[in-house]
Amino acid sequence: MIFSSRLIETAVAEFAKLPGIGKKSALRMVLHLLRQDTADVDAFASAIATMKHDVIFCRQCHNVADTELCSICVNTHRNQHQICVVETIRDVIAIESTQQYNGVYHVLGGILSPLDGIGPDQLQIATLIARAHADADMQELVMALSPTIEGDTTVYYIAKQVQQLPIKVTTIARGISFGGELEYADEMTLARSISKRLPIDNYVNLGKS
Repeated sequence: MIFSSRLIETAVAEFAKLPGIGKKSALRMVLHLLRQDTADVDAFASAIATMKHDVIFCRQCHNVADTELCSICVNTHRNQHQICVVETIRDVIAIESTQQYNGVYHVLGGILSPLDGIGPDQLQIATLIARAHADADMQELVMALSPTIEGDTTVYYIAKQVQQLPIKVTTIARGISFGGELEYADEMTLARSISKRLPIDNYVNLGKS
């Protein structure tokens, strides 16, 4: 792709670094911005820069936040004693869009994958267990992890860590197909899985005597 402007070429190269964006798509975006008012482009650039510099992670659930605690964790209208355990921030957004869940979240930052060198210490599992122990009124952990072998392994590991606590551990119903990724599920399927979640004992054998 040949450009008559080095500035355009540089901008296209930067946009093309985004996931799923090729050179042609990047060029369309750059040319679109070129046609916009300068104030609109400045606002766009400022929003991106501000996001990168100012967004932080909630110290309690590890979701993105503007302050020390995210807006979900400080919402007194939500059930603070019900935690939905998810892999990524994108999963929080996906579940929130269903409007079927009114508890809080805990973002692990990934799932257990020994082959990839990802163990419990690389994830936010210890902070989840600490939350479960610290809240005497904790009611439920909703395991909303992608139904893959790695996801199941993570569910099993966490369930074993809290099995001595008087906490109900559930998993989203199998409306989400095994081997699928949670973020790609349609909202109706995901909403059904959240509302029809199952006790963890129906899902994995924790080896209780």
